[in-house]
Amino acid sequence: MQEYLVLSASFARVCILPPNHTHAMSNADPIEIEKFSQLAHKWWDPQSEFKPLHEINPLRLNYIDRLASLAGKTVLDVGCGGGILSESMAGLNASVTGIDLSDKALQVAKLHLLESGKQVNYRKIAVEDMAAECAGQFDIVTCLEMLEHVPDPDSVIRACAKLVKPGGQVFFSTLNRNPKSYLFAVIGAEYVLNMLPRGTHDYAKFLKPSELAQSCRNADLTVTDLTGLGYNPFSKVYSLGRDTSVNYMVACHRE
Repeated sequence: MQEYLVLSASFARVCILPPNHTHAMSNADPIEIEKFSQLAHKWWDPQSEFKPLHEINPLRLNYIDRLASLAGKTVLDVGCGGGILSESMAGLNASVTGIDLSDKALQVAKLHLLESGKQVNYRKIAVEDMAAECAGQFDIVTCLEMLEHVPDPDSVIRACAKLVKPGGQVFFSTLNRNPKSYLFAVIGAEYVLNMLPRGTHDYAKFLKPSELAQSCRNADLTVTDLTGLGYNPFSKVYSLGRDTSVNYMVACHRE
């Protein structure tokens, strides 16, 4: 009985946008943005609703670093939220830009830099707008726990593919869609164990690994690794492994 899921995060960048640039909101769900904005002040509290994000962050960070070697790389964290992953990658000497569409989450992320002393460039901008202005400028693009919170995940995947340099890597994480993931990620995590606020996830937006892989191929990305993220409710320990039935991560390479 080893599984679970996680929370989502949110959208950022490093190139200069024209001063009259406007943010495309067409592929953003205002309800989803508000959902995480309401909790933004708790983002860095490891005992809050974001506890799962804090606990899985070392696993995600090590996975990305092991496959892509973060030191010295330019990284875009799409859907950065309050900056948990962004700061961690910056701590491994990556040059990190974090983007999100939640003002409150970005304010929390920027404030936390004063406490941590890390350097991250945070921006409020949609990933599609970022791709239009900064194509091919990043060694690594991460988009974790976000695809299940947007109306059109394919649009996000295409934008991420456009943003990464040829030879660069893109990382996605999301939730599988099957009865088991519904039981663990929605019923178990939100209603039984109270690990996440009720209503955090919409089962209809979950993505099967085969669907995500096809979307990646359509965006000219080659899937190089598929790894599951499991949670043992008895030991309360998260782990990476072969079981992708609930939470999973995908690593992609751009030719």
